This record gives sequence, structure tokens and C-alpha cells, in this order.
Amino acid sequence: MPIVVNLDMMLARRKMSLSQLSERVDVTIANLSVLKTNKARAVRFSTLEAICRALDCQPGDILEYVEEGER
Repeated sequence: MPIVVNLDMMLARRKMSLSQLSERVDVTIANLSVLKTNKARAVRFSTLEAICRALDCQPGDILEYVEEGER
């Protein structure tokens, strides 16, 4: 899939754990883990908004388009 989720990088930059983010955005650790490991097929805008608010970032800091074969 050409959309890559860089949630792990943003968490590291903000020195925040997945469990801390889960508490702040009220999304289960399991669902955030699916996003973090690039296994999600979709993400709600409300979830993306909450993550961006908690991490003080833009959606483009988390989501990246990568051509097939470039990974």
C-alpha cells in the first residue's frame, strides 16, 4: 500500500508511548498499534485529528505517500 503511517516516528519525537497516546486520544492501544504497523485500511478524520492534537503535528507528519517499489 503506498500510504505509510509514520506514527512511530512522531511518538519518538514527542517522547510519548503508545499507551500515553491512547489515553490522550481515547483510542485503544490495539487500534493505534494497527495504525503504527501500517496494517490499517482506513482512519477516521476524527481519530487523525485527535492524534494530531495530542502530538502537536500535521496529518502530513503522520501520513506519507510512497510509490510502490520505493520502500
